[in-house]
Formats: sequence, C-alpha cells, structure tokens
Amino acid sequence: MNRADIKKTENENKKFFIETLGCSKNQVDSEFLAGRLISAGLDLTYDFDEADYIIVNTCGFIADAMEESVNAILEFGRLKSSNQTIVVAGCLSERFADEIRSEMPEIDIIIGVTKFLELPEMFEKFECDGNRILNIGDIDRYVDYREEERVLLDQKHYAYVKISEGCDNRCTYCTIPGFKGGYKSRRIEDLISEVNKLAIMGVKEIVLIAQDTTKYGIDIYGEFKLVELLEELVLVDGIEWIRILYAYPDVLDESLINTIRKHEKICNYLDMPIQHCHDDMLKRMNRHTSERDLENVLKMIRKLVPDMSIRTTLMVGFPGESQEAFEKLFRFVEKQEFDKLGVFEYSPEEGTPAAGFDCQIDSSTKADRKERIMILQKQISENANNKRIGMNVKAIIDEKVENEDVYIGRTQYDAPEVDGVLYIYAKSKLAPGDFVNVKITDALEYDLIGVIENESAE
Repeated sequence: MNRADIKKTENENKKFFIETLGCSKNQVDSEFLAGRLISAGLDLTYDFDEADYIIVNTCGFIADAMEESVNAILEFGRLKSSNQTIVVAGCLSERFADEIRSEMPEIDIIIGVTKFLELPEMFEKFECDGNRILNIGDIDRYVDYREEERVLLDQKHYAYVKISEGCDNRCTYCTIPGFKGGYKSRRIEDLISEVNKLAIMGVKEIVLIAQDTTKYGIDIYGEFKLVELLEELVLVDGIEWIRILYAYPDVLDESLINTIRKHEKICNYLDMPIQHCHDDMLKRMNRHTSERDLENVLKMIRKLVPDMSIRTTLMVGFPGESQEAFEKLFRFVEKQEFDKLGVFEYSPEEGTPAAGFDCQIDSSTKADRKERIMILQKQISENANNKRIGMNVKAIIDEKVENEDVYIGRTQYDAPEVDGVLYIYAKSKLAPGDFVNVKITDALEYDLIGVIENESAE
C-alpha cells in the first residue's frame, strides 16, 4: 500500500455535503461548520453522490419551514447509500430530536444548534462504534466562532454576519427561544475581526443579522451597542456596503437612523418587522409597540432619511384577528407604502402561548387576507418602481444571465435573496461584486431594468 492509498483511509480524503434550509442565520452556521470540517481534514463537495457525510442544516421555525426540512431529510435518506452518513443538524433537531430519532432510523447523527463545531469528533466516534449519536441541549451556551475559519458556500461577494443568537422578546407565536435560547450578543472586537477576514476574502457587502439586531449588546454591555458596532465596521477596508436586517421598532431610535445617514457605506435600507398595527393584536402577540409607536418610528425614519428603503413583515390570521383588525392593517399598509413587504399566515406552533388562544382563524380566511395584502403591495411596489425610471443608481453585480449581455444586480435599496433585482444590460464584462453606475430604463412589478451609464442598449 503506497502513501496515497494510506491517505485514503484517513479523514483527509473523506468528503462532506451541506444542505442549508431556513434563514440566513443557518447559512452562517453552515459556513463556520464547513470551515471546521475542512480544518479537520475533510473536503467539501457540492455533489451529494460523492459525499461520505450528508449534513442537513434544518429550520424549525414554522410549519412550512419544518415541512421543507422533513421532506429534504426523507429524500436524502431515500438516496443514501450504505457507505454514507447522514447528519440532521440545527433548529429542527433541537426542537424535535426524539421524533427524528424514533421515526427516521436512517439518520445517523442528530446535533443541536450549539453543537456544530463538535461534529468532527462525532464523526470519529460514529466511525469507531457505529452507534447513532444524539447531541443536543445547552441552548443558552455562547458558541465562540472567534478562532474558526469560515467558508463561503455560495456567493463570495456578500456575506451575512450574525451579531447575536437567540431572543428574549417572547412573542406569543414564536418558538425560537425554545430552541435557540436567550439573547446572546457577540463581542464587538470579534465581529470586527470576522468582517476584516471577510473583506480579505473579497466580500464587498455584509448583511448584519440576528433575531433582533436593535437589541445588540444589551446582554453583555448593559446597553444597546448597534450604533457603536456600525461606527467600527465602516472603518473596515474593502467593505463597501453594510446592510441591517431585523431591526425591531420598539427600541429603534434616531441615533441609529442618524448613523445610517452619516455613513455612505451603510445602505439606506432597513428591515423592520412589525407583524401588525392593531393595538389589540400587538398586545396578544406580546409585541412591545402600538400603532402610534409604529407611525412615529416610520415618520422619524422618513424625515431623517427620505430615501430609506423600508422592508417589513406582517402576520395575518393571528388568533382573535377580527375583520376590523385586518382592515386596519390593510389601511395601514395602504397609507405607509412600505418599499418591501412579506406576509406570513399565522401558524399555531406547539409549545407557544398563542397555540392555546381562543378564536383561532380558519385557513381559508388567513389565505384570503394574505392575498389581499400582497395584491395591494404589488401595486405599491410597481408604482414606486415606475418613479425610478430615468434615475441613475449604484448597483452591485450578483451574477450574469447565461448567453446574454445581461447581468443581475441590486441597488442599496434591495437586500440579497429576499428583494427585487436590477437587470442590467452591459457590453463590458463584469464579475460578481463589481459596482457599476446604472441608468434605470424600465420597471417591473418588483424588479428594475437598466443599462450601464454611457452604454446604449441598442
């Protein structure tokens, strides 16, 4: 047996495949996990068939997301060969570990949300004795990624940066504290170090994420520190855009908006989930705002940064949502004209207070209410896009349309993966991460069309 053959018997040549489901926070975990596994001597593959280890990083938030995760697990289990090991990781594992273990015998390793970095040792143990492994719990433990390498699994020019984990808000419909634990901020110096590493890797845009970004720092510093974090991050060379998602309105104040206004690097974009505007609904949801609070926050934002792109998330069909409450929400959306908007139908989740509330709403009513708001939002978005025709904007390139002189990009007003895009006609060759100046020539319901300045589409 030569040296090459010997190496094949060791972990160096074993390969792993990661399927990431759910939110961008899961994507971050998968990327740090990939770094840990590569450091342990394994190779990353994007081909399921050639992988020794199949890792499914799951979502356990609401019924639709869990169904997607379960279907993926079952499909991988069906395709699994005798020499492949399947790992189910993350939120669904933490929430329903016993069910996965008893109902899915094809799963070899089940790990929770704080156990990702322990996976190389679990592989060794499983290879040694062949016994199934269950490793969950310790959800309030802070997972230190400070010394970990991170591998960007998909795009290379933008990256999500998770500034905290868990949540203390205790919304009555939400399962997250049950499997993610309480709010745990990462230290400013650790985040600066991570962003510097990302910049060296070629990342141009960072997207700050958490369950609630506005509460960043309160647990470890005793006060909100998002503004201070931003003031440090704008100093990182190579990063050109900084974007903020999931900023809750109850503690969002002028200092944050003024910081956004002050720094060109910080996108004039804010994801601010409000869920509802009716005071009774907000109270039943245990949301710490009122309709007046929301109106005041929105007014303040638009006064300080008139071109701020505001994205929000709504929930319809929450227990007790009367027709009157829904109509108030509809009129609120009509009046506020949010730039981006998503709607969820309420899903009664096991273990949440709201699942036991009276006056549950039937599925048909929930679907109708969602559809009404989305039809309204489509018109709002189309009208707003039409007003942009003729404008000159800065855009980042995400990808090229195959066999065409067209690129897909975004303005600072659009977050990756969730918002509209800008289709750009360009004679010059561009690459993901390039920034270009574009003249908007046409508009669709959610997307824009443009040409590189000084180029003609003829």
